[in-house]
Amino acid sequence: MRQILPYILLLIVTPYLLNQARKPTRWIGRFFVWLMNNSHSGVTDWGLKHVQIEKGFTILDAGCGGGGTIQKMAAIATEGMLYGIDYAEGSVAVSSGKNSQLVKEGRVDIRKASVSQLPFLDDKFDLVTAVETQYYWPDLVKDMQEIRRVLKPGGTLVIIAESYKGGRYYLAHWPVMRLLRSSLLSVDEHRELFSTAGYTDVQMFEERSKGWFCGTGRKPL
Repeated sequence: MRQILPYILLLIVTPYLLNQARKPTRWIGRFFVWLMNNSHSGVTDWGLKHVQIEKGFTILDAGCGGGGTIQKMAAIATEGMLYGIDYAEGSVAVSSGKNSQLVKEGRVDIRKASVSQLPFLDDKFDLVTAVETQYYWPDLVKDMQEIRRVLKPGGTLVIIAESYKGGRYYLAHWPVMRLLRSSLLSVDEHRELFSTAGYTDVQMFEERSKGWFCGTGRKPL
């Protein structure tokens, strides 16, 4: 029985930890959000190079996680307004704390919300970012259409990810993503997704040596 006990505990703990990675809670999930901020920094910097960010932009980070992406963009959009949404209480808490000074200054607004029902009016944002989060969206086409709704005509959606079908680390990531009930699309499938959701000027970028992917599309004028 003693020999079996560690395996039983592993079976119990593993699903819980995986769920924390998918949807961090307010307390236990803080550690996972901290890890995300650190591990996603490089791919975020690379991905943001493929979009234009002007100092007066109004920007939404969909699935803001630990708030690292918001902080990076706030340093560029110095006269703009940044919003973050996440469906996990842990992410909202950590992101708010990381950007507490910007929140006090009225430059950042972070809310608990779902990408499937964004709490914003039509045609509000110049740019929407989604970093390492689209895997978990309930309905990719409808959720991207919801993002398109809140974009200004000509506004841009950028999806940045370290895991995608055909990427350098796909075979290593696939089992974990399956356990997380997450989608892994290829570059061509992402291109088709943008087009199906009504975006134009769709572009795909890869950094194959690092296994990074970035896709962009615009809301039609």
